[in-house]
Amino acid sequence: MPELPDLEVIREFLAARIVEVPIVSAEVRRPLVVRNLLGTDTASHLIGRSCTTVLRRGKFLLLPLDDGTTLVVNPMLAGRLRYGDPLPRPRSRDALVLGLGDGRELRYHDAKDMGKVYLTADPNQVPTFEEMGPEATDPDLTLDAFRERLRHHHGEIKGVLTNQRFVAGIGNAYADEICWEARLYPFRRRPSLEDEEIGRLYAAMRSVLAESIELLRERVGEAIDVEVRDFLAVHGKADEPCPRCGGPISKVTRQRRTTNFCRTCQPGLMVGGPHREIA
Repeated sequence: MPELPDLEVIREFLAARIVEVPIVSAEVRRPLVVRNLLGTDTASHLIGRSCTTVLRRGKFLLLPLDDGTTLVVNPMLAGRLRYGDPLPRPRSRDALVLGLGDGRELRYHDAKDMGKVYLTADPNQVPTFEEMGPEATDPDLTLDAFRERLRHHHGEIKGVLTNQRFVAGIGNAYADEICWEARLYPFRRRPSLEDEEIGRLYAAMRSVLAESIELLRERVGEAIDVEVRDFLAVHGKADEPCPRCGGPISKVTRQRRTTNFCRTCQPGLMVGGPHREIA
């Protein structure tokens, strides 16, 4: 699932390449994925338009167009954007293909058809968009502001981090990384956190996201449709040694979501709820 660091690097990449480049062709191949909130024909509306900028809000990518409308991309689990030379043949899960005036194309591909692309005059019409909290990287989200927002949430730490109403942009993978960096058990409930632990959680959120963005800028290149996650410390690394203590990384599957953490660095006890545990 593309999260804040992934999408921020994709945003920067596209902003340098597609702004003010006219859309000369448009093909909607999966109407269930591409949602037109204007009530017009999507392809006809897009042809002749161009992006004025490329923005990101939480885990959404926004392509404002020169007529005041916006393409809002919500990749969810498996949605990917591909930019480059036209492909020689169609792919079965390409939902939207935009031909650009410089000979390149931009494609939205979704192997699971879970993500969506919306054409709208107001991004707040897109489901969940208006409900998002501040960006996890927002300079105005100080430790005091973070602490105050956290006070209203009582669930497990990881669940709070991935709640887009709390802060926007963090998903399953980076929540694992933040909890590991903060040395906090991801299933601890928020009221159990001491002030010092909240400070560690905040500092970890800031450092993990900032460092990941910097690394992805170096690693992603033009293959923006390829998710780079091999550098993460614990997420997706079940049974591998913890980079900090060398102990085995554990894997817990709960409510169809996988959590990876180190039992030595992040000790704790899960209470309640069906789960399957490995390592």
